[in-house]
Amino acid sequence: MPDSIKNIPVYSIDRFNLNEEKGIQFKIEVFDPERDFKVTYPHRHDDFYEILFVTKGTGTHTIDFQNYEIKPDAIFFLSPGQIHELALSEDVQGYIFLFTSSFYHFNKTNPYKLFELPFFYTLGRETPPLYLTEGSDIVTLATLFKNAIQENNHLLADRDEAVRALLDLILIQCKRWYPVQNLDEKFSKSRILVKRFKQLIEEKCQENLAVKAYAELLGVTPNHLSETVKMITGRTSTDLINDRMMMEIKRMLVHTELTVSEIAYRLNFADQSYFSKYFKKLSLQSPLEFKNAALK
Repeated sequence: MPDSIKNIPVYSIDRFNLNEEKGIQFKIEVFDPERDFKVTYPHRHDDFYEILFVTKGTGTHTIDFQNYEIKPDAIFFLSPGQIHELALSEDVQGYIFLFTSSFYHFNKTNPYKLFELPFFYTLGRETPPLYLTEGSDIVTLATLFKNAIQENNHLLADRDEAVRALLDLILIQCKRWYPVQNLDEKFSKSRILVKRFKQLIEEKCQENLAVKAYAELLGVTPNHLSETVKMITGRTSTDLINDRMMMEIKRMLVHTELTVSEIAYRLNFADQSYFSKYFKKLSLQSPLEFKNAALK
């Protein structure tokens, strides 16, 4: 792996929160020159996505070593692990929406929803921006972003559900407009492996498999899988497995009547004690503390 890739920082979504609140699931706000989070460019994200809608200004957005023009009414999409760098004019304005996969998928029955979007999980293909030209499309998208910002700022009941619904509408509109025919269908072998690994995690989540088991299913060695995942995403194979498991646990805690012991059994943990320690280590809350807070 080139040293230039090794040294590129990987940021979590918490890094982009001025209030320094930990464990945030989304961030929606106006994008302008005052938005300074002291990040180093180039960098990449761990388990969160970005939609950047530029309404004014110019510059260059480099994504995975491809340069794209920044101009008014351009929409850029970033998936976890993609390396990007922004060079912006001083008059830049727009909107930015950051969200984790857990936030997006929380009430989804289809675990492959993000895979179906042509601008996420491209894994080796170029990810060209979407340039809007129709005035009505521009107004539609700007209104959705403004409504999401308003929902987030007002802190009303069911705020997250409202923001998630608006995110769905933003993604649906962008999917309709996105020029799918412009995508190169040739994946690199490494990125294909990572995509297959993520798909297997979705399929096998409740079996609570280790990295070794996934490697066997993929027909590679555990070391090769781990090195490839780290190279492509900047994270470990275990990180990706844990992220998906935590989402499954949270869903069961909130949306079922199962006890903590029953959830531990269904998810193939050795016992309730280990299950509770696992959850608290990754969330800083016990399972019951999380459930009580979520149901308030």
